[in-house]
Amino acid sequence: MDTIKKRQEEIIEEFAMLDGDMEMTLDYIMELGDELGAFPEAARIDDNIVKGCQSKVWMTAELDNDRVQFKADSNTAITKGLMSLLVRVLNQSPPQHVIDAEIYFPRQIGMDRFIGTQRSNGFAAMIKQMKMYALALSAKQES
Repeated sequence: MDTIKKRQEEIIEEFAMLDGDMEMTLDYIMELGDELGAFPEAARIDDNIVKGCQSKVWMTAELDNDRVQFKADSNTAITKGLMSLLVRVLNQSPPQHVIDAEIYFPRQIGMDRFIGTQRSNGFAAMIKQMKMYALALSAKQES
């Protein structure tokens, strides 16, 4: 769990350097989307779409050495960047850590200032989906 907290603190520090500049912040978020890496074309199916997002967001999760490995993509640059932040925070964590994680960095970086209500709802849907995947993988792990 400390790893998740540490990653969130790193994000908070990075955004603090942008000093609340809206344009630089949005540019940075879009750049972060490039860090997601390739998303398999075969995984761009309806079952992998995150419900509740205005943009299209595809996400998968699997266990790799008892840690959740997320893959994600979006059809919009800002949403892809937001998704990359969540993947960065929760990726390669044990399923129970993902389930128990309190995602506080959006509040700390003032994310509500630069994304609207629709994107905020979508962001919450992404978090919920990641926790659901972790819950399913945890149950699979135990059986």
